[in-house]
Amino acid sequence: MEEETYDYPGHTYREVRTMQWIERLNEALLYIEDHLEGDISYAQASRLANCSTYHFQRMFTYIAGVPLGEYIRRRRLTKAALALQRGAKVLDVALLYGYDSPTSFNRAFQAVHGLTPSEAKKEGAALKAYPKISFSLTIKGEQEMEYRIERKDAFRVVGASCSLPKDMEESMQVVPRFWNEKAKDGTIAKLCSLLGEGQGLLGICTNSDEEKQMMYTIGVALPEGMIEGMESRMIDASLWAVFPGRGPMPGTIQAVERRIMTEWLPSSGYEFANGVDMEVYLDDDPSNQSFEVWMPIKQQA
Repeated sequence: MEEETYDYPGHTYREVRTMQWIERLNEALLYIEDHLEGDISYAQASRLANCSTYHFQRMFTYIAGVPLGEYIRRRRLTKAALALQRGAKVLDVALLYGYDSPTSFNRAFQAVHGLTPSEAKKEGAALKAYPKISFSLTIKGEQEMEYRIERKDAFRVVGASCSLPKDMEESMQVVPRFWNEKAKDGTIAKLCSLLGEGQGLLGICTNSDEEKQMMYTIGVALPEGMIEGMESRMIDASLWAVFPGRGPMPGTIQAVERRIMTEWLPSSGYEFANGVDMEVYLDDDPSNQSFEVWMPIKQQA
């Protein structure tokens, strides 16, 4: 049976959803490109992409293969090199592209181009250019992907939490350190002792721009009671897309998350909702971990 076509004649529902999703991402990229010589608001870019700042950074990283902050740095330093070759002063260029001092600009410039800004001004200097990214329609999904849609009532989690920086690159460094810290001090072992049949150890991350502070929690669902030295938080009711997997950590779960962003989400008819992302770890073997990735979703507008 042929897939139904909608407002775009000759295109299937899946293709239309993917095109609409890509159009929003490209609007966010145009905003970033237009503001390379000023302040870039991640919140504004994410609004154009119709998702939270957290999810926009994650999607960009998985789709483009480079963190958003690094992409912006590369684009700014590409344009900085062109300005220097046209005769602009080093200090003026440094300030134009967001560097407070010639020293920090010099360090960043050398990291990308392999020579100093002053050397870049000379005729014949070998420079590197990182072109502007734009996304186009690509239909993937030849490999099946197991998932389920589940509505879950609000529930209570007991565990340990840490605050996260808004920048995705920084938060991706904080979370592994936090897991290691809680493993060493016995917190994870204590939480695992509370797990009931069919339960898993939770890794929970806030993803909403409405939150003043992003938080990450390692915990277990516990309807009542408190554990000494731990805290509790309520997780709001939500509609979730749930993706199971098994394999060595962290590579396997990262691969599942990448496929969610690049294959399932664009053509699903859903978009990310405010709430929390969850990783559910169902056993204690990191070399062959059984897990589920829970993403809060809503129907696409």
